[in-house]
Amino acid sequence: MESAAHRRAAFAVIVFALVGLGAYLIGSVRHGDQPATSPSAASHSSPPTRRAAGTGTGAGSPSPAASAPTSSPPDIYQWLPFTQAGLTAAATTVERFGTDYGTYSYTQDPGQYVAPMRSLASAAVISQIEAAYATPGVTSARTSGKQIAAGSATIESLQAFGSDSLTFTVQVSQQITASTGHSRLSNAYAVTLTGNGTNWQVTAVELTSVGNS
Repeated sequence: MESAAHRRAAFAVIVFALVGLGAYLIGSVRHGDQPATSPSAASHSSPPTRRAAGTGTGAGSPSPAASAPTSSPPDIYQWLPFTQAGLTAAATTVERFGTDYGTYSYTQDPGQYVAPMRSLASAAVISQIEAAYATPGVTSARTSGKQIAAGSATIESLQAFGSDSLTFTVQVSQQITASTGHSRLSNAYAVTLTGNGTNWQVTAVELTSVGNS
C-alpha cells in the first residue's frame, strides 16, 4: 500500500497540472483564438460595396459578427481540501512567522524574542525556539557581538498539503548588524501549519538541508 506521503505527492502533481490547465484556459479566454489583422492587409483591403438603391444592405455587405462564446476559468479549489482564502491565510501566517523568527536583538531575553510568534505557532514550537535562543554559546556570541537581526520571509513553494495541514518551503533572510560590521544570512526552512479554514498555526519548523541529508 502506498504511503500517505506518496498519495499526497501524487495528488499535488494532479493539482499543479490542473493549475497549469486553468492558466492556459484563462489565457485563451483573455486573448481569444482569432489572428490579428496586419496593418498592410488592412491598408490593401477593398472598399465596401456600394449599397444598391432601395435596398437595406449591399450585396457585398458583411454579415454581423457572431458573438464569441464566453467561458469561465475552472475553479480548481473545488478539488482541494482548502479554499483560496484558506491558502492565503496560511501563507500570511508563514510569512509573518518567518519574519519574526529571523528578527532579534542582543538586548532581548528569550521570552521577549518569542513573544511576537506566540500567536502564530504552537506551544511546542515556541518552547523549542525559546530553548535554542537561550543556548549559552549562542547567547554569549549574540551579546558580545551586539548582534541585531532584521528578518524577512519569502515563500518559495507549497511542498505538501493534506486535509488539515500545509507545508511551505520558506526562505528566511537576515540583515545582521554587529560590532564587527554588517552581514547577510539566508536559510530555507520547511514550515508546516495545521488548521482549517482561515485559522492556521505553525506546528513544525525544519531546515530543508536537514530534511535532504
